[in-house]
Amino acid sequence: MKKNLYLLILCLFISIVANAQSKEEKAVADAVEKLRVAMVEADRAQLQSIAANDLTYGHSSGKIEDKSAFVESIVSGKSDFVTLDLTNQTIKVVGNTAIVRHQLDAKTNDSGNPGTVKLGVMLVWQKQNNTWKLLARQAYKI
Repeated sequence: MKKNLYLLILCLFISIVANAQSKEEKAVADAVEKLRVAMVEADRAQLQSIAANDLTYGHSSGKIEDKSAFVESIVSGKSDFVTLDLTNQTIKVVGNTAIVRHQLDAKTNDSGNPGTVKLGVMLVWQKQNNTWKLLARQAYKI
């Protein structure tokens, strides 16, 4: 009888841990979606809210931007996403850090020049004051 009780408690504990992880993964997925929408809409307030103050934003060209430059690039139209689709996304949460990988397919109109882009992206999110903030991003050509 005691073995069954211990087994039941162990299963319950594993279930709680698994659900907690999936709740955090869902919260990170929601943050990624907010970022995607904010980038397409060039929403300055949302971009500033989503990005951590210490953001390092790496482009596939090797160019690195801080938070201010990232937000200004999107809002000014220098980097203009007409459409932005994310596929093959994976999320790994470890403590207050999350690593997101996905494929980015977009139609762009950077500085008025139409184009398309297909990239692999890795995002690093950090939980700050119970909110997931984008801490780092690195894109690479695929």
